[in-house]
Amino acid sequence: MAATPATIALDAAAVRYRLHSYHHDPAATSFGQEAASALGIDPLRMFKTLVVELSAKPLRLAVALVPVAGTLNLKACGQAFGVKRVSMAQATHVTRSTGYVLGGVSPLGQRSTLPTVIDETCQLWDTIFVSAGRRGLDVELDPADLIRVTAAQVADIAT
Repeated sequence: MAATPATIALDAAAVRYRLHSYHHDPAATSFGQEAASALGIDPLRMFKTLVVELSAKPLRLAVALVPVAGTLNLKACGQAFGVKRVSMAQATHVTRSTGYVLGGVSPLGQRSTLPTVIDETCQLWDTIFVSAGRRGLDVELDPADLIRVTAAQVADIAT
């Protein structure tokens, strides 16, 4: 299996992980739910990578990871980053900043390193799943390693 920027970042940080691939259905619209179902994973253990806008001028982006079974609480996310308002980033900003396509955005190996927050429920699991940087490919790793490699903060940001 070809390396992705996410797996290259994990290898460089000497992080242990497992790759899981599945056939991506091009008609799927809920990429995280599709991955959880295809891999037989509890959707609370599969985390989706969301890019948010902290300010428009100048544009400041950040990453929020929440379980695919939940949604991002924008107010709580803003509090975690110390800003009053947070909105979802435009798709063009996401792909330009991360280098990934929607549905394959990984919190690892992004083109531009963005501040990151992960929902506190990640700590309930020995391992969690996040995108490995390509639709149909996920990486399983210890949440402590993900927090360390992304320099993420942990907060209650999911509903």
